[in-house]
Amino acid sequence: QVRLVESGGGLVQAGGSLRLSCRASGINFKIASMAWYRQAPGNQRELVARIFSHGGTNYADSVKDRFTISRNNAYTTVWLQMDSLEPEDTAVYYCNTDWKGRAFWGQGTQVTVSS
Repeated sequence: QVRLVESGGGLVQAGGSLRLSCRASGINFKIASMAWYRQAPGNQRELVARIFSHGGTNYADSVKDRFTISRNNAYTTVWLQMDSLEPEDTAVYYCNTDWKGRAFWGQGTQVTVSS
């Protein structure tokens, strides 16, 4: 059974930082690509950042140079370090992996950035 459990969301002022965590189980984590998506009210879910099994990363243009995705295979955990947060970053953030042809999602964690 694949499970993705997120933590670390909250309320922060503009310019502040938050770190999201996602603990994965039920997959061979070291060969899985992992990603963070977000969805703001009235918007479609969008990709924020992805990290591949070899450590390569890609980011949405809106978060480049502010957010950093990382992983630790021993802990089967992926993190999203978010710095210089802006009110536009307010959304529910979801951890994601595609495993054996299926997409799996965490329960989501709310990030709210006040101006």
